[in-house]
Amino acid sequence: MINEREIILDILMEMDSGKPYRHSLVRDVLNQYDYLDTQQKAMIKRVVDGTTERRITIDYILNSISSVSVHKMKPLIRSLLRMSCYQILYMDGIPDAAAINEAVKIAEKRKFQTLKGFVNGVLRNVSRNKEVIHFPEKNAMDGGAEYLSVVYSMPDLLCRMWLSTYGYAQTEQILKAFLEIRPVVLRMDERYSEEEIGRLVERIRQEGGAQLEIRQNSLLPYAYELTHTDNLQYLPGFEEGMWMVQDVSSMLVTQAAGIRKGDRVIDVCSAPGGKALHAAAKLAGTGSVLSRDVSESKCALIRENVERMHMPGVTVEVHDATLPDTALTDTADVLYCDLPCSGLGIIGRKCDIKYAVSSESLNSVTELQKKILQSVWNYVKPGGIMMYSTCTIHKAENEKMVQWICENLPFETVSMEDTLPEVLADQDTVRNGYLQLLPGQFGTDGFFLSKLRRKEE
Repeated sequence: MINEREIILDILMEMDSGKPYRHSLVRDVLNQYDYLDTQQKAMIKRVVDGTTERRITIDYILNSISSVSVHKMKPLIRSLLRMSCYQILYMDGIPDAAAINEAVKIAEKRKFQTLKGFVNGVLRNVSRNKEVIHFPEKNAMDGGAEYLSVVYSMPDLLCRMWLSTYGYAQTEQILKAFLEIRPVVLRMDERYSEEEIGRLVERIRQEGGAQLEIRQNSLLPYAYELTHTDNLQYLPGFEEGMWMVQDVSSMLVTQAAGIRKGDRVIDVCSAPGGKALHAAAKLAGTGSVLSRDVSESKCALIRENVERMHMPGVTVEVHDATLPDTALTDTADVLYCDLPCSGLGIIGRKCDIKYAVSSESLNSVTELQKKILQSVWNYVKPGGIMMYSTCTIHKAENEKMVQWICENLPFETVSMEDTLPEVLADQDTVRNGYLQLLPGQFGTDGFFLSKLRRKEE
């Protein structure tokens, strides 16, 4: 008989092994155990994701209770205690005794009989003391960095960086937002009429399951939010290519670009293709879109979406954006530079990102961004538009990068007031050609976009 807790343990141990993390790990494991029922699969995903997301908080609690610090524990015991602690602290539907007893059984089954008592004692202490855990002081000399780090399970480096940039209240809002459940957002294909989309939405509502909820997004009329849903490929409209999963923040790039019929659009870092396909929808069968990325696997993903969405006029090519392509000089009316970044704006969706961040990684990604920009800027026709965007909330990759572009390349920022939704157009920076969206602010991911025009020669 399959024990889902052992599957969870094996996944967490691989994630904790120091090997490069694979975003597809949980999905691949669930595909391997496809015969498990929906409830078992849901528990595996919930505990793996939750334990990963809350790891800093869990480790703090374990270190305050255990006689052995977390980093000195044997890898299996460490992962076992973390996942069991998560169940005790955050899963009301699981009795503490059940989580503790199952952990003890697994320790024995995995040949750690001598540590059964240790596992039992630590977890019982967690259970007894979970209502009276003493966290770091909120108003400490460090400005609250340790408190925020422990309570919201965020690395100290990021807490300090955001405190210096946004202040305490805004930083806490960002951290709270990362821990909230985010809806899945669908971009309805704008080639369909309002009536057709309305009928599709009703089909999704009727066929998507009793718990599914779908509502129109408040920022863009063609964006719809889904909650309490799974297996998106089985929802109405997927096979027909009537919608694509894409966050509203990403949709805003094409919304702000001001694409006109007949334009030539080039997207240099395109996978999975959401922005390129959105551009093609705006072109409505006119003009062309060139969608590129660095590897065949990424381009295969783009092609898969192009084919499913039945989108003409989109060419997909493998190309390293750091390598200039003289054949594209002065050919783009609109250039998308949605560049590799630290991903700090989507921690709420991919919580493992935060554990890979270092000062070195942040510096290296800005150097890569500059290298790509120096390689591709002249693809834009004089007078044409470059849309620069990232899914991060790091000034060096965003506001400071736009400043670098304007100082080192022949570009100037362009106001986005006339193309963005009114509530966003009112933001002061939009007049200056850029917008930083923060988690918890407008219901989007953390995201940055800037509109720049190439100066006439």
